[in-house]
Amino acid sequence: MYIEEGRFSLWCDFVERSFLKSGFRKLLDEKIVNGATSNPAIFKNAFLSSPAYHEDITKLRGKDPKTVYEILAIKDIQSSADLLLNLYEKGDDGFISIEVDPSLCDDAEGTIEEGVRLFRAIDRPNVMIKVPATEAGYMAMEALLARGINVNATLIFSPKQAQNCMEAFAQGSSAFSDLNPQKALPKAVVSIFVSRFDRKMDAIFVEKEIPTGLLGVYNATKIYHDIQKWALPNVRALFASTGVKGEDLPKAYYVTELLYDDSINTAPLETIEALVQTGIKETRAPIDEEIIDNFFLLLEESGIDIKAIYDSLLEEGLDAFKIAFKEILNELEKG
Repeated sequence: MYIEEGRFSLWCDFVERSFLKSGFRKLLDEKIVNGATSNPAIFKNAFLSSPAYHEDITKLRGKDPKTVYEILAIKDIQSSADLLLNLYEKGDDGFISIEVDPSLCDDAEGTIEEGVRLFRAIDRPNVMIKVPATEAGYMAMEALLARGINVNATLIFSPKQAQNCMEAFAQGSSAFSDLNPQKALPKAVVSIFVSRFDRKMDAIFVEKEIPTGLLGVYNATKIYHDIQKWALPNVRALFASTGVKGEDLPKAYYVTELLYDDSINTAPLETIEALVQTGIKETRAPIDEEIIDNFFLLLEESGIDIKAIYDSLLEEGLDAFKIAFKEILNELEKG
């Protein structure tokens, strides 16, 4: 745990076979991170670029490409889970996430079936099944949590998405407790994407004389406040997409600005390295809701349609993961 007193966790948003054997172990040994996340884009870069997978891919030549993908991914997730298991057993997070096939984002039953199958195949208690926050996804989140499967709700951009996730988690938790009154609740996180807002809108904000570099943090904080009000003991806010592009902001900006109690930040390696150099030792109070409300009022008065931004970012996020997943399968099919 990065800041134990405030229960702020830092997770590593990167999984690659060679890294797991060296760099990731070092991060764990030095108590810098206490969890990890993956996504189709991360696996795409790993499987298609790293020589660590060449031997396995060669041996699996001729198999269905999705089968090959799952064999490779499951092996990495199992390795990650094993490295994190002692943290999980101590109650210090220790989770690793794997996402269902992104093409299932509008298929609730397909998502549930694949989520259950992946969780059983990985066969580790500290795995989270990552599910996109769509209408079908909310139904799947509830069903998976009710089955005792940890869930990472991903691609959260709007407060409405977060609200729907919390409703699903509340219902899923209740259903699980009814059937398993003596067992601990499965865990869930709401992955709030941050930096993509500023990358999309800062140039427009400059033209409109609106302060830049704030929308991602303010929106994430608004959602954080909403999640905290639910007070679900097994659900936490997770800030994702926290890498900085360009030189306008400090490398650890989207972590240091969101160092809130009882939250998680999953960050790429470059951001983690910058944060370690910064040497943060304590959490900070979240930005006041009135300040955030005033900022969103300024956007409205300036003709900014925040709902359109939410919708656009969600569509872009879903498309990006679908494209990455398809590109993996296409390359694996070639052997």
